[in-house]
Amino acid sequence: MTADLATDVGGMQLANPVLVASGCFASGAEIDRFYDVTELGAIICKSVTLEPREGLPTPRMAETPSGMLNAIGLQNPGIDRWLAKDLPWLADRGAAVVASIAGTSVDEYRQLARKLRGANGVVGIEVNISCPNVEDRGTVFACRADPAGAAIDAVVRESSVPVFAKLTADVTDIVEIATAVIRAGAAGVSLINTVLGMAIDIDTGRPKLANVVGGLSGPAIRPIAVRAVHQVHQAMPQVPIIGMGGIGGAEDALEFVYAGATAIAVGTGNFVNPFAALDVCRGLGAWLDARGLAGLSELRGTVKLP
Repeated sequence: MTADLATDVGGMQLANPVLVASGCFASGAEIDRFYDVTELGAIICKSVTLEPREGLPTPRMAETPSGMLNAIGLQNPGIDRWLAKDLPWLADRGAAVVASIAGTSVDEYRQLARKLRGANGVVGIEVNISCPNVEDRGTVFACRADPAGAAIDAVVRESSVPVFAKLTADVTDIVEIATAVIRAGAAGVSLINTVLGMAIDIDTGRPKLANVVGGLSGPAIRPIAVRAVHQVHQAMPQVPIIGMGGIGGAEDALEFVYAGATAIAVGTGNFVNPFAALDVCRGLGAWLDARGLAGLSELRGTVKLP
């Protein structure tokens, strides 16, 4: 018996449930030297903005226990160049692409979604709403229900593919935010983005990042991510969830599935092991086969609570 890993994620028909997280895989060309990236369920590309961005000053990355901090600042070539250069390469390879977009206003999100409408190879859009909203005192979209819902509504109205809201755990009630984006039309949610953190060099007394604070990723945040997936799944069991945060192997991915994830994405693990996402995919199949299970749907959300 061979497990069937084909997965429907909010209307995205994927060959398997293993994706790569935005910002940790660029657009796939670098990793394609190691293995065929079309073996993955989908590639969530690095977030793009309306205009090119150079990002924040260096140093922009710092290693931490069981993880890393980054404050890249959404460095990217801009949506037009991405559509002209990066997406065609992925489309020619036959890869399933989830475009990640980031904006500073509701209208920017609307314009980005409009540019992506009908783009060849794009099977979904992940909306990075962990960005400051210049129209609302710089408040991060994902930290409040109304702005989060407004950004998702703008994208959904322009999009021809399923839309996923990428949420942060740096909130009081992540279920409230998830509810708002689903009501706004999101097909599902991506949980979670990095967690805000800080590190200090004790020899200089200075922050290790030029931006002072940055996003913490890696194994250190996996328990936070699993908790967030569990909470959202318990509140909305029918909502597709792409789980991410510290996944380095199949065992890590299975925690997310038990908590309620429909699919998973490998992020920082790609920096440690270029083959991480492929290893997770093959490991999941082997794990299911060893237990005579037909697919991951038999496990989704089946954590045995006290």
